[in-house]
Amino acid sequence: MQQPSDRVRSPLAPNLPCSERDGAAESLPPGQATALFASSGNRSRVIVRGELDLVSGEQIRGRLVEALTASPNRLELDLSGVSFCDCAGLNVLLELRHRALSQGKTVTIRAASPVVDRLLDLIGAQKLFAPERSWCTEPASSGAASLPSPKPGASPGVKAQRGRHLSVRVSEPA
Repeated sequence: MQQPSDRVRSPLAPNLPCSERDGAAESLPPGQATALFASSGNRSRVIVRGELDLVSGEQIRGRLVEALTASPNRLELDLSGVSFCDCAGLNVLLELRHRALSQGKTVTIRAASPVVDRLLDLIGAQKLFAPERSWCTEPASSGAASLPSPKPGASPGVKAQRGRHLSVRVSEPA
């Protein structure tokens, strides 16, 4: 596994270690993950790259806890470089959140790869890692999402529409 050898400045993560090639991320071998962090003010930002599973989750757990400890209030995760995440990887994230809450801190996901986003969406965990609402965020719609009525002759059962949140409507047999 490559060790960061240089520090670059970026508006997102000043002083965050990056690779030698002009800060470009090098691809990791299968089954490997890295977690790099930088602290600034009342928060720490962690960039996770690679595959997040049982083995790699154990490898980066200590680094995530270290970043949480270094953060006075908030830990922000950038998971946009995660190419694979299974339930064991998700458990690492949920455990980190639980630990943060027990310390009066928060963990938010600021960026996620499609793989992570889909997993969080499927189990309904995106709201657990959502950033705090700011004054410039549009208010949530007060009306519940609804589905159109089933067409006549449609088989009874569950009709679902997927979006950011799963809405389910059960239709009764006619």
